[in-house]
Amino acid sequence: MTELAVNLAGLTLKNPVMTASGTFGFGREYAEFYDLSLLGAVVVKGTTLEKKQGNPPPRIAESIGGMLNSVGLQNPGADEVIANELPFLQQFATIKIVNIAGGTVEQYRAVAEKITASGLADALEVNISCPNVKAGGLAFGTDPLAAAEVTRAVRAVTPLPIILKLSPNVTDIAPIAKACEAEGADGISLINTIAGMVIDLDNRRPFFANKVAGMSGPAVKPVALRFVWQAARAVKIPVIGLGGIMTGRDALEFMLAGATAVQIGSANFYDPASAPRIVREMEQWLEEHRVKDVKELIGALEE
Repeated sequence: MTELAVNLAGLTLKNPVMTASGTFGFGREYAEFYDLSLLGAVVVKGTTLEKKQGNPPPRIAESIGGMLNSVGLQNPGADEVIANELPFLQQFATIKIVNIAGGTVEQYRAVAEKITASGLADALEVNISCPNVKAGGLAFGTDPLAAAEVTRAVRAVTPLPIILKLSPNVTDIAPIAKACEAEGADGISLINTIAGMVIDLDNRRPFFANKVAGMSGPAVKPVALRFVWQAARAVKIPVIGLGGIMTGRDALEFMLAGATAVQIGSANFYDPASAPRIVREMEQWLEEHRVKDVKELIGALEE
């Protein structure tokens, strides 16, 4: 029997497959397709301190090899998530991770405190691709000092493992990953979506109201692999890889690059049962290649 369990920031995942925030809601819809207990962890939709309506439509556009989204972190707010969403997940034997977001350091701190106090989360994933409204809109995750400040603030108010979700919209990921590690991050996840644009040629206008949107899907996989490889070489804390993972082979490539676990994102949209399928495909590959423990592949890329 192949061993699939991995240790992530002190949490034991039965397998390395997690869902990616923003593609899985709060789990209710996908639970109609399969038992969420089959997954190593569920990461729920980004949660902010107050309710957010998100961006005006249109919000989704297809591209070659992927998609772009401009949802804008629509969510009911931390109190509603705690009262009506997270309790639903407690019936499943899987790790529950809440993705949190904010426009100021104070907002990150406050939502982290609320989620922690609820006792309904096993860890927090901190989305630092959000614009810092007090610093002219520059994303927290594009500046090592800002990333460090958010990490430090969240670390101060929660004993839960914290995973910093990093932006790929930077030249060098290493300084940002190291800054998060130095301030107490227990892990990092990457990549978040890549900034892209769609143009409505007939109307000569940007397709999205925000003009720029986030690209995901198979087309971003080579970029994501590069970021994971670089980040894993820069820090000692666990790395979670995501970006264009569609099959078990994709997932195992990320683990070779240095990821301890992986997240499934856009694949959920075209195949709602993609995450458990990827678990099966990983296990099949490991058995065929006589790998007894998936942990043998973590960072085992031959160079």
